[in-house]
Amino acid sequence: MKKFNILLIAGAAIMMMSCGQQNQNIQQVVEENPKVTVTTVNAEYVSQLQVYPTTIEADIVNNIAPQSAARISKIYVEIGDKVQAGQKLALMDEVNLEKARLQLINDSIEFGRIEQLHEIGATSSSDYEAMTLKYDVSKKTYKNLLENTVLKSPIAGVVTARNYDEGDMYAMTQPLFVVQKISPVKMLINISESQYSQIKKGMEVDITTEAYGDQVFKGTVDLIYPTINSMTHTFPVEVKFNNKDLTLRPGMFARVTVNYGDNFRVVVPDRAVMKQVGSGEQYVYVLNADGTVTYTVVELGRRMGNRYEILKGVDDNATVVMTGQTKLKNGITVDVVK
Repeated sequence: MKKFNILLIAGAAIMMMSCGQQNQNIQQVVEENPKVTVTTVNAEYVSQLQVYPTTIEADIVNNIAPQSAARISKIYVEIGDKVQAGQKLALMDEVNLEKARLQLINDSIEFGRIEQLHEIGATSSSDYEAMTLKYDVSKKTYKNLLENTVLKSPIAGVVTARNYDEGDMYAMTQPLFVVQKISPVKMLINISESQYSQIKKGMEVDITTEAYGDQVFKGTVDLIYPTINSMTHTFPVEVKFNNKDLTLRPGMFARVTVNYGDNFRVVVPDRAVMKQVGSGEQYVYVLNADGTVTYTVVELGRRMGNRYEILKGVDDNATVVMTGQTKLKNGITVDVVK
């Protein structure tokens, strides 16, 4: 009886071991071929767009102030006023100007008298030359004082600062007015050295701002600096926008997009691209004809919505894995599902 029981126990143990091995074999078969989805990728023409952050600047900025300290008699404009070239902005104390005017009148009369005497030989050439010099100095002094007493705008633009009030003593610490020409406006961007031969004067660029969302303004490359920064290997490029409606204002944050032309490049869905933890290496799995996959490092270009431009790593008409990458390793066989 005991012998029979021992045989029963041994038989049961053998059956349990056999079932366990079968379960392990079944589990191994499932894990050998991870299920993945794939897609075929192709090359297409991709616009080589580069976006440069920048700040909008006035085309010209004039700080307007008299040459010396003086009392401000009258102010004619306020911040935000549009002014024309030659428009009167302020009047300073006129005492010195009046003195210069009277001196000029006196020297003019004296010069006329000396000139007549010189013509008939009744005065020496040295006296005539001395009076001529004195009269010239009087004219220049009066002109200089006039320019520094009646302050005018040298450009057409907008008054963006007024730092004094009527009756204040101008103290030469800051300009009385700042006038900016904001039609056109300009933006300075730094272009990579590798693109030096691709940027051309007159090229059209797109400008977007935080203030106007997705609205695109068309500007042009106006100036290309002739030297490259040896530290950053970039060079400045000046972009201008006509700004006829004064839509864009100095100080606004902007993005300038330059199109360097089209390149024929492979494009892959962003879901196919993975990033290696630690190294930051970006890669895709390429499906081979025998059902295995190859770990392939890629160099990415532009992101276009949910797709990436591939600069290096994937060939045209290659098949790449879209889902299931976390279970893969180089050379493993996979099962493709739809």
